[in-house]
Amino acid sequence: MHLKVLLPTEVLVDEAVDKVIAEGLEGQFCLLPRHADYVALIVPGVVLYTLPGSGSGDDEMARERYLAVDEGVLVKRGDRVNLSLRDAVAGRDLDELRLIVEQRYRTLDEREKQARSALARLEAGVVRRFIELAER
Repeated sequence: MHLKVLLPTEVLVDEAVDKVIAEGLEGQFCLLPRHADYVALIVPGVVLYTLPGSGSGDDEMARERYLAVDEGVLVKRGDRVNLSLRDAVAGRDLDELRLIVEQRYRTLDEREKQARSALARLEAGVVRRFIELAER
């Protein structure tokens, strides 16, 4: 199977996989190479995919990769799985993924605080101008 993860600004993942586990509106599901074609609306959460093994009894956990995802759409057609998401970050394990997500949210929180502060200044300026106009 081939997994392609598309974000608005980049292709995050484009590689062969053995398995994809994700969560849609109807709940969690697993896609394997010979499964029927499938379409799902993806909810924010974690997507797990497994890279192909060598067939020599290698450790499946060592081949697992994780994505923290925002909402999106998954389409499986034949041996291709396309995942189109608003936002996502990739990690080799859940601990790494947690750290990446925490850092990303800290950055977003700081930007949101700056935007709210700028908006408050703009609103105060508009109110001040209305008061000045009313006094004339």
